[in-house]
Amino acid sequence: MISLAVDWLMLFSCTLTDMAVHLGFLLILNGLIGIHSITAVSKVSVRAGDSITIPCLYGSQYRNHVKYLCKGYYWSFCSEVVKTNQPHSSGKFSISDDKTQRIFNVTIKALTNDDTDYWCAVEINQGGDIKKYFHLSVARGTPSLYVDHQEMTGFNGDSVTISCKYTTAGEMKWCRLGGNCVTGSSGSIDGTTVTINSSVRNVFIVTMSGLTTQSSGWYLCVKGDFQMPVHVTVNDTPTTTSLATRRHFTTLSPPAGPVNLTSVSPDETLNSSVSVKLMSYIIPLSVLIFIVMMTLFIWFLCKRNKHTEEESSATATAEEVLTYTTVKHERKLDQAEAEVTYSNVKYTKKPSHKRSVAKSDEEVTYSSVVTTKQQPVQRF
Repeated sequence: MISLAVDWLMLFSCTLTDMAVHLGFLLILNGLIGIHSITAVSKVSVRAGDSITIPCLYGSQYRNHVKYLCKGYYWSFCSEVVKTNQPHSSGKFSISDDKTQRIFNVTIKALTNDDTDYWCAVEINQGGDIKKYFHLSVARGTPSLYVDHQEMTGFNGDSVTISCKYTTAGEMKWCRLGGNCVTGSSGSIDGTTVTINSSVRNVFIVTMSGLTTQSSGWYLCVKGDFQMPVHVTVNDTPTTTSLATRRHFTTLSPPAGPVNLTSVSPDETLNSSVSVKLMSYIIPLSVLIFIVMMTLFIWFLCKRNKHTEEESSATATAEEVLTYTTVKHERKLDQAEAEVTYSNVKYTKKPSHKRSVAKSDEEVTYSSVVTTKQQPVQRF
C-alpha cells in the first residue's frame, strides 16, 4: 500500500514537471512568434469632431505582414475598416506602415460617440492574427488628456517642448512607446534628457533636450488611465543659413605672397547665383522707376511753363487793344455867372474890337468888358 502511494506520488511529480516544461516551452514559443508583440495605447480621450492618430508598434518578424484596423468591442465580431494593402478604402480611416520604425499608424477622422472600440491587428498566415485593443473616450467638451499638436519637430542637439493638458487625476508620466518612462521631475529616455514641469495648473510641460536622430519616434503623455500619443521628429541641424541672415564683409588687400586657389562650396555658389539673379531684377527695375519719375517731372514743368506763357500772352493782348480814356464834362457857365472884371480904360485911341476866332472849343475863353462912366471927383 505504501509502495503504491509512493508510485502515485512519483507519477504525479513527473506529471507536474512535464506540465511545467511544456508551459515554459509554450511561453517561450509565444514570445518567439510574437503573440504579445503589438504595443499601443489603451485609453485615449478625444473631442467629438476631431481626428486622432494611434501608433501601433509591432515585432520585427511582422515587418512584411499586412496590418489593419478592426472596429468593435469584441474581437470575434469586429469589422476591418482599413488595411495596409488597401490604404484608401475609406475617407474616415487611413493607415500607413513605417517598416523602419516597425510602427503602423491609423488615423480616425470626424470622431463621434460611435468611435469608441478598436483593435490594432497584424495578419498571420496560417495562424491567428495578433491584435491590441484600445478605447477612445469621445467627449463633447474638453478631453481628459490632450495636446495642441500630435506632431512636434526639433533639430539635432536642440530641445523640444510638449504641453500635456489634463482635467483628470492620476500620476503623470512621459513614456516612449514600447520603452521606458520618466515619472519624476527629470530623467532620460534613450540618452535624451527629459524634464517635467508641473507648476502650471492642469498642465505638465515636458522638455526633451539634447535631441539626436535616434530620439525620433512616438511618445506618450500619461495621466492616470489616459494616454495621448505625440510624435517627435528630429532633423539634422541645417548646415546653411538663409540668404537674408548671412552676410559676408570682406576687405581686399594686395597679396603678400603666392595666391592659393580654393574651391567654392555649392552653398556659396548657390547664394552667389541667387544674389546675381536678384541684382539682375533690381537694377533694371530701379532704372525704369527713375525714368518714369523724370518723365513725369519734365512733363509737369512743361505744362506749368505753357500755362504761364498763355497767361502772359493774354495780358499783353488786352493791354494793346484797350485804351482807357477819362472824359470830364464841364458845363458852360451862363453869362450872368461869368466872372466880372472891372477895368479902367484910358482912351487914347479907340481901338477896334474884333473877336478872335477860337481855334477850337477847347481853347475858348469867354470875356465880358463893361464900361462904366467915371464919376467926377468932388473937392471940398
